[in-house]
Amino acid sequence: MKDTEKSYEDFISTVSHELRTPLTSIRGFSQTMLSSWDKLDDESKKKFLKIIEDQSNRLINLVENMLSVTRLSSGKDNLIFKEVEIKPIIEMSVSVIKNQYCDKKFELDINSQTPTILADKDKFQQIMTNLIENAAKYGEENSSIKIKTNFCKDCEFVAIDVTNTGIGIKKEDYEKIFTKFSRIDNPLTRKVQGSGLGLYITKNLVEKMNGKISVKSEIQQKGNYITTFEVLLPASDVEKQARSKCNL
Repeated sequence: MKDTEKSYEDFISTVSHELRTPLTSIRGFSQTMLSSWDKLDDESKKKFLKIIEDQSNRLINLVENMLSVTRLSSGKDNLIFKEVEIKPIIEMSVSVIKNQYCDKKFELDINSQTPTILADKDKFQQIMTNLIENAAKYGEENSSIKIKTNFCKDCEFVAIDVTNTGIGIKKEDYEKIFTKFSRIDNPLTRKVQGSGLGLYITKNLVEKMNGKISVKSEIQQKGNYITTFEVLLPASDVEKQARSKCNL
């Protein structure tokens, strides 16, 4: 009982802290614009409005993540499985994220022969959005985010890799980053805002769809790291699924 109460208190404390920062920014810049509208030039107005927009988007993401955590914890996050085309979902996620990270390039390598997957469409989009945004958020300035699919005809899974270049992740932190409220402590993560919920939610959703997620971070000669998150999700094979059900 005490452990449950402690977890609940930690959750409320973290949520309150994460919500306070964007709300304070929105209120502060809104008040400045209202009180000093005639004194501000157009460039300042655009800058302040952009900050308000960015912080509003952050609030929306925080609320969505918190709702996802609540649903996962309660077991009420029901998934609807069907055949899902990978390419349109990834393209949609990239189109949204690239507007927030204008300094990043997004490279897609989606094999035209990649089969459909058996997944919940909305949850799959949430997975891809979380991973691509995470790669953009922690990637180096003016770097490329690469999204690639791999598969083989004899395999039951489709692999989706999301890769960035940056500080990287130590091996001892591979498991830690998928836990609730976890954030790696390094110079880059201290500058980047985050709740530590995105990868926790992503891992849970992947596993609920009978998939797997892993991370690998390798150092380059220049001293930076190439970090790849790989998601394996079941390829949808209608005949195989039907035979499996008939043999039960």
